[in-house]
Amino acid sequence: MRVSTMLRISPAADPDSGLIDRITDLARRTEEAGFPGIWLGDSLGRGRATLDPLAVLATLSGVTRRVELGISVLQLPLRNPVELAHRVQSVQALSGGRLVLGIGSGSTRDDFELLGYDYDTRFRAFRQAIDTMRKVWNGEPVNGGRLSMWPGCTGGPPILIGAWRSPRWITYAAKETQGWTPSGRYSTLEDLEGGMRIYREAGGTNAVLANVSIDLKERPQSAELAKVAHFNLICPPEEARRRMRRLVDMGFDEVLIGSHYGELDDVERVREFV
Repeated sequence: MRVSTMLRISPAADPDSGLIDRITDLARRTEEAGFPGIWLGDSLGRGRATLDPLAVLATLSGVTRRVELGISVLQLPLRNPVELAHRVQSVQALSGGRLVLGIGSGSTRDDFELLGYDYDTRFRAFRQAIDTMRKVWNGEPVNGGRLSMWPGCTGGPPILIGAWRSPRWITYAAKETQGWTPSGRYSTLEDLEGGMRIYREAGGTNAVLANVSIDLKERPQSAELAKVAHFNLICPPEEARRRMRRLVDMGFDEVLIGSHYGELDDVERVREFV
């Protein structure tokens, strides 16, 4: 099982604290440590300041050379699919083809309400956006026009489907895309075990568990996160070892682990467990 990192980017108390240096330094250290990928999440209206994940990955593409650059997961219904296909193509080109795009229908009503979009129709919008983006990346006409493809970007990047427990979408991930990516925050162990059965029976070959929070020091400020994140590594090292072995036994191909404190050492330590 591969172990990759998820960047947790939070504002510093001092707005002049060198955000770009902080992010790029962590990316360089992640690549130097031999991790296969650097991943980001996607949120807008949840009461905390966030950065656009594609903008961050475009930045990281300039300071790394080997690691995969991924999003798990980008909420498709919150974007115009043609404009988004163009931005994705840009990061794919800038990174030399290292982009891996996890996509989902969105799981949080607040993100939709912020933009004035209908949360209850998100699954239909998600499917329509997938179809539109694939047409764009294959050079097909959309809305009476055609987006010229950058050399080497035809067909788009590898796609993973974010689905916590929907048999329909887990099966779609197995048959139509390059992977399935549930969430450690939102998926219970029962969800993961049941989803894995569906995914493998449908022929899926790349199961990637995203959004696994880690704090082996169990800081007091991590206690609330530990209560709401169904699968996490906010625990002593020996318990983290047991939880990681559980993922191996389930058959996950990759796990994406993020520290809210930039503790790359914690992630390196659990990598040794598998």
